[in-house]
Amino acid sequence: MELDVVASPQKVSRNPEASRARILEAARVEFVTYGLSGGRVDRIAESSGVNKNLIYHYFGSKDALYLAVLEQIYADLRARQQDQDLRNLPPVEGMKRLVANTFDHFVATPDLIRLMSIENIHYGEHLKSSQSTKQLYGGLLDTIQLLLKRGQDQGVFRADVDAVDLYLSISGLAYFFLSNQHTLSWLLDRDLASRRRVQKRRHHVVEMVLSYLMDVTPRESGAGHK
Repeated sequence: MELDVVASPQKVSRNPEASRARILEAARVEFVTYGLSGGRVDRIAESSGVNKNLIYHYFGSKDALYLAVLEQIYADLRARQQDQDLRNLPPVEGMKRLVANTFDHFVATPDLIRLMSIENIHYGEHLKSSQSTKQLYGGLLDTIQLLLKRGQDQGVFRADVDAVDLYLSISGLAYFFLSNQHTLSWLLDRDLASRRRVQKRRHHVVEMVLSYLMDVTPRESGAGHK
């Protein structure tokens, strides 16, 4: 007499890193679409295909999950800027690349624009609790100061430049254009979202920053001062 052999169900192996990645991606879409207040963990769980309890297990709370999304998107921006790779370039070329890389990442990551706006609505209160994001910007300022100093020593950059003010201008010239594309396109009767217009703006931003930096006059170089 033959006995029927019942196969035991296969044990499903878990991949915590893959699960976290799916949760973060679903959370990014949720917060970009609905904001922090309107975002729902239930929808994030459904979109990522995980149990809601697993989300709380990994991240603790909705606010902590939102912070993790913010940290990831800021880290991606810093990685795209590639400022460490620019330190050995001639100062003019290094600065051009830094401006262009920053603009290109804003263009490639519209979610960054949206999440920055959402976090500023909340006065940056969540980002201020990050243990990783702020330190990313120390290296960026070091690179800007290094390129500035080298350019100033070579006489190609003006002397009266603050690294923080310069980075605010670089970010602002890209951010404002992209964050206000829809309203300004209608108000100004221009398709500011078109590929040609975005590329034209990119060139304009790079030229504006470099024109300012390279405006070396006798006053800036110290001539005429007693």
